[in-house]
Amino acid sequence: MEAVTISGQAIPRLMAVGDSAGLDPACLLPVVVGIDDTDTPGDMLDALALAPFVAGKQPYASTARLGEVRPGSSLLPPGATMLRHAVEPDRESCLAAGDGWTIRVVRWHGGGAEVSVTAVAEDVARTVLSLATRDAVVERRTDDTAVSMGFWHRSPRRGPHRAGRRMSAASWAAIRANYAPPAAAALDDLMAVTPETIHGHLVLLHGAPGTGKTTVLRTLAREWRSWCQADCVLDPEILFSEPGYLMDVTIGYDAEDEDAPPWRLLLLEDCDELIRGEASQPLSRLLNLTDGMLGQGRQVLVAITTNEDLRSLHPAVVRPGRCLAHIEIGPLSPAQASASLGQPVTRPVTLAELYAMQNGHTPACPPETGTGLYL
Repeated sequence: MEAVTISGQAIPRLMAVGDSAGLDPACLLPVVVGIDDTDTPGDMLDALALAPFVAGKQPYASTARLGEVRPGSSLLPPGATMLRHAVEPDRESCLAAGDGWTIRVVRWHGGGAEVSVTAVAEDVARTVLSLATRDAVVERRTDDTAVSMGFWHRSPRRGPHRAGRRMSAASWAAIRANYAPPAAAALDDLMAVTPETIHGHLVLLHGAPGTGKTTVLRTLAREWRSWCQADCVLDPEILFSEPGYLMDVTIGYDAEDEDAPPWRLLLLEDCDELIRGEASQPLSRLLNLTDGMLGQGRQVLVAITTNEDLRSLHPAVVRPGRCLAHIEIGPLSPAQASASLGQPVTRPVTLAELYAMQNGHTPACPPETGTGLYL
């Protein structure tokens, strides 16, 4: 690698050189990396990691993305020599090397990681990657009150990314009394779904803000965790606008993980605009994911929450055969709220209002539609 200066700007230049077979260096395309004041040490480390691969000294590469890394895992194989280390607000990066290989490790502060290895031979790259990531992923557990949840978002700098988290989730039996009888009866059937009884790929929960739709999604993830991995998409408006992002999320981060649950549940919250009566390209892609060409062969379910009235939704969203369930989550009746609170309640209240009352706060009025209380 050499540095050149253009208009006073230093530009590291990674020159491709001939390999041991005697390839003429003039036949290889040189790689020039421009650096300005927007770049960080981590960006420079990324460029340096490519140097052995570009030069042809280590022409084989293998990469793994990890959704949730066990605390304390170094993600470095035995015998690695540290070359560079950079800590930044959103990630920690390191570059290390060994006999015939180089490894780049990026740990995102959100919990995930990416490990890339270049090596002199394909088997060396795969072996080093395996040693670096062995026992590094948080193992899935089903014997406690927590559930493993993935969170997808698209970063302008690194593209689609998934971070894993363990989060608490109550059992359905523990929260059933928080829902009005019609909703509770419908949710009984939804919680009891198994891969053998799936008859649609879309779950639609609609109702006023604060009625407990998000709470139901966490509990659904727990009730289905033995056969279905739940992933929450933080930017659904981008997901259905960019086909590349949609394909990454649909295929999944763990397509080669034999221990992963066979089904996946994508959670999309507050998607009012996506499923309103107006037809749109994002809506078409959503419908294609549930039962069109994109969804064929993919064991993917989509759960959507919305504050919209069912009558305002596009007819194609709720047509027979598409929805596994479409359930209205309404407020609790005065009698049900009174029984839960242990004192008289004179009007229907949402779950959010009931929690506030239990903590000694009396809401002055019902929450305005569209505010969203994430319960």
